Amino acid sequence: MKPVMLSLFDFTGEMVKPWLEAGYECWIIDVQHKPGINRKNNLVKVGADIRFGWLPPAEIIDQIKFIAAFPPCDHLAVSGARWFKGKGLRSLGLSIDLFATATEICEWSGAPYLIENPVSTISTYWRKPDYTFHPWQYCGYEPNDEYTKKTCLWTGGGFVMPEPYHPNKVNPDDRIHKCSPSADRKNIRSITPFGFAKAVYLANSKMFKGLINARSRLSH
Repeated sequence: MKPVMLSLFDFTGEMVKPWLEAGYECWIIDVQHKPGINRKNNLVKVGADIRFGWLPPAEIIDQIKFIAAFPPCDHLAVSGARWFKGKGLRSLGLSIDLFATATEICEWSGAPYLIENPVSTISTYWRKPDYTFHPWQYCGYEPNDEYTKKTCLWTGGGFVMPEPYHPNKVNPDDRIHKCSPSADRKNIRSITPFGFAKAVYLANSKMFKGLINARSRLSH
């Protein structure tokens, strides 16, 4: 069977693209996908809410090599702190429940994993992140990622944090903070920076023996 990469709360699928290119079977799970399991070649979209008993099918469990999770941060991100009081305990509880469920699946798998959130109150409710980064730090893989967005990672299972890879001179913009209001604003702001996705693949995959060759292939 093919090795599997699993991505939770993933609508866009940006995180799995380097794994797809390398021949992995990639499962992306999000409530915005069409309900059920929808397969197109090596990309499997699952429309489901992982809080209500969804787990990877038995036939792929032993093949899971990496998990990424992006639980919604609507009621946790400190950027929205001025609205916390009006959101109430139910909203806060929902966000923590989503984050906790992602953590449980990641730890249950035994595979290397990352759980991503912006700077948020989860650091108070659980623990501080293991790593932080900005997209511009990996714009050597994807020039369009030359922007700021401080992002936190909680990791485990032997996850390897990739080394930054960018030009010597970087002038990052703040496009995320200036993103215009729209129906798609939430998804646009939460898209995984492609350069970081490539870097994570290179640092955590055993598909290639030579990092230099892999970097060259994925940088073009």
